[in-house]
Amino acid sequence: MARSHDDRPRLSRVVTRSGDRGETGLADGRRLPKQDIAIELLGELDELNARLGLLAVSLDDEPQRLDFVREQQQAVFDLGGFVAMGEMAEPSQLPSIERLEAWIEAANADLPPLREFILPGGSEAMARAHLARTGTRRAERLAWAWCSADEGAALATYLNRLSDAWFVFARLLDPAGRHTVYWRGASSEDASD
Repeated sequence: MARSHDDRPRLSRVVTRSGDRGETGLADGRRLPKQDIAIELLGELDELNARLGLLAVSLDDEPQRLDFVREQQQAVFDLGGFVAMGEMAEPSQLPSIERLEAWIEAANADLPPLREFILPGGSEAMARAHLARTGTRRAERLAWAWCSADEGAALATYLNRLSDAWFVFARLLDPAGRHTVYWRGASSEDASD
């Protein structure tokens, strides 16, 4: 049984059988078909969080970068919580886009300008960061299809910025570009000069 921060039971049963008819419930009490766009979005956010967990295990020797990944895992979980709350969702549940944008600006400031496209890969951690980026983009596309209110648009916009953050993050893992794979075989000097 998982425990919340205040030690109250959060989940007391794992097997509930409540989804055996192809429906699942939101926190507001509504039951939705499992193919509903909201449920699809929840699944994509869950998959994204798993990708971030995979990225995190490759960063044990880089505590600052690991902290950023863990912070974004919390944010992605919050985004899922916002969707799962249904009509009870509050904009205050959404993570701060300003904080994320500030991180992107600060992280990108010390990187050399790019003169060529980057292909995913380079190192295992860089490849995992690019998987996080593409998973974030997929969740963003679903979020735009799901949203019908300003709050939903804010969720989709956060995911848009987060995919940018993973691109910058991958570059931070190889700031000199020694392992970076450039489009059309450009050398590190050609791409960053």
